[in-house]
Amino acid sequence: MAYLVLARKHRPKTFSEMVGQEHVVQALENALSSQRLHHAYLFTGTRGVGKTTVSRILAKSLNCQGPDGQGGITATPCGVCQACKDIDAGRFVDYTELDAASNRGVDEVQALLEQAVYKPVQGRFKVFMIDEVHMLTGHAFNAMLKTLEEPPEYLKFVLATTDPQKVPVTVLSRCLQFNLRPMAPETVLEHLTRVLQTETVPAEPHALRLIARAARGSMRDALSLTDQAIAFGNGELLESGVRQMLGSVDRGHVFRLIEALAEGDGKTVVDTAEALRRDGMSAASTLEEMTAVLQAMAVLQAVPSRAETYDATDPDAAETARLAASMPADETQLLYSLCLHGRGELGLAPDEYAALTMVLLRLLAFKPSGAAGVEKKTLNEAPRAAVSAPRAPAAEAARAPAAALAPSAGSVAAPPGQRLPVRDEPSLAAAATAPRPAADPAPAAKVMAMQVRVQPPPGAREAVREAESTPIVPSEEGDFWHATVTQLVVAEAITALARELALQSQLVARDVDQWLLRVERESLNQASSREKLQAALAALGHGVKIAIEIGTVVDSPARRNKQAADERQRVAEEAIRNDPEIQSMMRDWDARIVPGTLKPA
Repeated sequence: MAYLVLARKHRPKTFSEMVGQEHVVQALENALSSQRLHHAYLFTGTRGVGKTTVSRILAKSLNCQGPDGQGGITATPCGVCQACKDIDAGRFVDYTELDAASNRGVDEVQALLEQAVYKPVQGRFKVFMIDEVHMLTGHAFNAMLKTLEEPPEYLKFVLATTDPQKVPVTVLSRCLQFNLRPMAPETVLEHLTRVLQTETVPAEPHALRLIARAARGSMRDALSLTDQAIAFGNGELLESGVRQMLGSVDRGHVFRLIEALAEGDGKTVVDTAEALRRDGMSAASTLEEMTAVLQAMAVLQAVPSRAETYDATDPDAAETARLAASMPADETQLLYSLCLHGRGELGLAPDEYAALTMVLLRLLAFKPSGAAGVEKKTLNEAPRAAVSAPRAPAAEAARAPAAALAPSAGSVAAPPGQRLPVRDEPSLAAAATAPRPAADPAPAAKVMAMQVRVQPPPGAREAVREAESTPIVPSEEGDFWHATVTQLVVAEAITALARELALQSQLVARDVDQWLLRVERESLNQASSREKLQAALAALGHGVKIAIEIGTVVDSPARRNKQAADERQRVAEEAIRNDPEIQSMMRDWDARIVPGTLKPA
């Protein structure tokens, strides 16, 4: 006898054998028991979840004659009468299955509907089952609409599709719609265990877990992979053999990668990536497994009580819980996002393993600042240095260096239009000579340093646009700052945000040990950018502190560079338009200059 694959051999024959579709089974059983039968049913869902199976069981329930030949419509077909056996064997004359993927035209549908005028030959009902119904043409749908709406009482329609969005609403409105859900890996695992016990095939539990995850919600795919694994393992399912067959990555490698990323261990990350290359493991599978583990970690971090519900027999659960407890939640979210987007980059690189290594190294490069050993501040804890000191006498304040007035790394920026005091401003001298109040208020016990986003006042954007359109008036401070920033940029002493801070800022005032810059965007006022710019200026011979205020910038290196580039562009365009040869071509041949194509040499 020819071998029958597991997906066909263990196809459910009654509603009670259906797995993972209890919501559909309950509705159909109640309808059959109460004889409240609709004339058209639409079953939707992904591949391998039981659409055709439930259609055949429904056909048997409608036509079952019982073991004694006296049965009627039932929710539990007997399976032994002639109608049940013929439907299972695919030779029941009153049950017709039409594959709309290969019979999608109006002629095929009309040929099917011509049979609707004849009463059943053997059974109680004629059942027309149209699989992949969304593949029918528009004319084919129109041809069946009238019959689908008012069929004879002995005719039932069963439609199945994996893409209900492509089914016309005129068809959807004439059917009862049931959505068959993808099956959870746990459901697939339980069913595979029962099937293999029936088949007396030895299998390791973790090998079945791998197959259940690889099936992606399809029971048919799971049984087909099980057939392949039995052949690969010569009659038994071992975890190592199944993992090799699927090309999936050992979770041990995944756990090692995540732990190395959490600790910032680049050597282990690169060595593990090279080991995956040597073993021939899929790079896409590596990132997929990492996203699965990180998702489980994120759930545990958000809901710690979920750890109690995990399967104790799953060896991955304990390791996942350990990593979830050792890694900050924000870093878990970042790693998950980068792994998810990194999968799309594998096909763009000439070598997928090189792309995998770059994705993993990107995870290291974009680690949150608190993940590299730096203490993270939260709203529930105050910084150690946040306790305010007693107020110094006025005379001491006058002698204090202006650097003490510079904002700290987490200080609040000055409001728009206001300037921070510097040494040479009258406000400092006034503060030194002003009489002290009779009693100073008690200093606050603790002050939390927070970054404040200042909302620009009404008309700020209009002021910015007006400033951009106004020609720059040269000034000593502007010339000096433009020359200094140009020197830093050419020498590549500043990059990224520090370079943008320098280019987009205006030098408002200079003192011996402090410079005041003005920027328009609060996002440029970052402590790390200020520190990098200060270090670059110190290397250039300007050992100063930088203070920053928010306001309208009228003279910045970026604006000067833009105006110079615009002037070069204008001169180039004017030279082209005034060229006699170009003018002759435009006059004689109706030639024209395509906007945006002229570039200064």
